Amino acid sequence: MSDDQHRDTTHSAEEDRRNQDILIYVDGELKRREDAKVSVYDSGFMLGDGMWEGMRLYNGKWAFFDEHMDRFFESCKAVSLEVGMDRAGVLEALNRTAEANGMTHDVHCRLMLTRGVKVRPFQHPSLSRSGPTMVIIMEHSRPVSGLQTKGIRLATVPQVRGLPMSQDAKYNSHSKLNCVIACLQAEQAAADEGLMLDPHGFVNTTNACNFFIVRKGEVWTSTGDYCMNGVTRQKVIDICLAEGIPVFERNYSLMQAYGADEAFLTGTFGAQTPVAEIDGKAIGSNGGRGPVFDRIRACYARLVEENTG
Repeated sequence: MSDDQHRDTTHSAEEDRRNQDILIYVDGELKRREDAKVSVYDSGFMLGDGMWEGMRLYNGKWAFFDEHMDRFFESCKAVSLEVGMDRAGVLEALNRTAEANGMTHDVHCRLMLTRGVKVRPFQHPSLSRSGPTMVIIMEHSRPVSGLQTKGIRLATVPQVRGLPMSQDAKYNSHSKLNCVIACLQAEQAAADEGLMLDPHGFVNTTNACNFFIVRKGEVWTSTGDYCMNGVTRQKVIDICLAEGIPVFERNYSLMQAYGADEAFLTGTFGAQTPVAEIDGKAIGSNGGRGPVFDRIRACYARLVEENTG
């Protein structure tokens, strides 16, 4: 895809030259971007054997830090991945990296933990014997402003969200091939992101974010059985409950999504992003936005301010 064909996604950010000179945390050391490397024997590189968290820094504080750590430590425990430090240690590493980069606001962080370097290039976890690998990448990062006006274009893709016994979508794992395939399928359909169904054909998530629709003033999202346990997703549900906006976690079909009055995606990076069309069908009359979306987005901004102010 050429530069003039580049598509904005929910992770598209405004260009910031400061990111060329960032310091990256690698196992306790801060390294320049060009020097930040892990071994080719690392289990994350070889097998995608690891967990990660995406977080944002506002006003010098990590938004919803406790919720992110709940998810991170629970996921690591479920796959017998030793973090090597407690929550206070993770927070110290995050703050140390932010301070070294002079970062206080509009910062996105990707915290990554793998099972570590293997002694031989094979699958068994027992071959990772030197302890976990932790990497923290932080960038000055603001979502591109145009997405709030034009919205995201989705295409329904063949790749589905799998059953929990195959690979539970609630893991924020390094193994993201199914989402990468969905992203490729969306790109081939000339869309920005792929809308993924669950194993039963109900609407689930996109390849990168959780998905909501608004119908006659009601907010609908998936049951949660097959989707990412998104921190922002839960915050939106909590906002609806607090504000008296009817909200339902339920099965619903593509037909019902096509007929929505509003639709939007949720994620740590973009917060809430309107969905302008699905499979070429326009959503609502204002690029996926509407009064319910605007109300939720305003409430979420206040919630972030309260949490980090």
